[in-house]
Amino acid sequence: MQSPIILEDYLNYMRTIKGSSTSTIKEYRYDLTIFLKYIKARLSGANTEDIKILDETEINSVDSKLIESISINDLYSYLSYLDKCRENSPRTRARKVSAIKSFYDYLYVKSDQISVNPTEKLESPKQFTRNPVYLTLGETQKLLAKVHEMENPFIRNRDYCIIFIFLNCGIRLSELISIDLDDIKDDILTVIGKGNKERTVYLNNSCIIAINQYLAVRPKVENEKALFLSERNKRISKRAVQYRIEKYIKEINLDPRLYSVHKLRHTAATLLYKYGDVDIRALQDILGHESVATTQIYTHLDDEDLKKAVDKNPLNIPID
Repeated sequence: MQSPIILEDYLNYMRTIKGSSTSTIKEYRYDLTIFLKYIKARLSGANTEDIKILDETEINSVDSKLIESISINDLYSYLSYLDKCRENSPRTRARKVSAIKSFYDYLYVKSDQISVNPTEKLESPKQFTRNPVYLTLGETQKLLAKVHEMENPFIRNRDYCIIFIFLNCGIRLSELISIDLDDIKDDILTVIGKGNKERTVYLNNSCIIAINQYLAVRPKVENEKALFLSERNKRISKRAVQYRIEKYIKEINLDPRLYSVHKLRHTAATLLYKYGDVDIRALQDILGHESVATTQIYTHLDDEDLKKAVDKNPLNIPID
């Protein structure tokens, strides 16, 4: 289905001016397409709870006039639709609110196409924070030991290196698969994170050893600059890495639905904070978070930490 010009112009702005990544552009296109379909159907009096009707709703004619006619009530109605009909979580709905706000900001402030901005009053769904799921130190050691059992030296050294970098550096999956051979200079790794922002990751001695052991068995493929290769000697894909991690997680009797690839990033952050004696600002830089508020979820305490804290209370005095 053809997207309206007003949406394409916004996405081009996000790509060329704001420097948003391809994945971000893809998410915004998807989220805003659903939003515009819902609004178009609602304003025409159609049954917005019928998914089929929304799927068939054409939005190529959507323009600034239609956008300007959307009220705050229409926006809250859309959020209700996402909750009831699409069963979106508060986190997902908040992400879609962010996309809508960004779209309206572009139309109202950047391109001066609308004279009112109802999203200024739009509230995001309340989210309940939970401690991140992560592997304990013992579980990470079991995971690495399981990889060592692989007989194929290429698969063994590659997978070990991948997991070791995840656990030591806390990089994202998209950052890992994008690493090229020339991104590594001595003990410095350069990665491109969210928003196409470049950041420096420092490699400890164990990471360097793991990388060198992998490079010793990595096939010499002409014109292939990717660090991590698939068995077909091409840059390894996200899904391939996810599949390998899920395999090892299952083999150490953990639930891969709980311990995904992203949970290795959580694990790295937690272990760095708990054992690495790093403060919140240093951890923010290591993880490449734009806001320290994002990093603060890793400063949680586990049950053992809580028990130790209570035991250290100065009023914890034995009673005769």
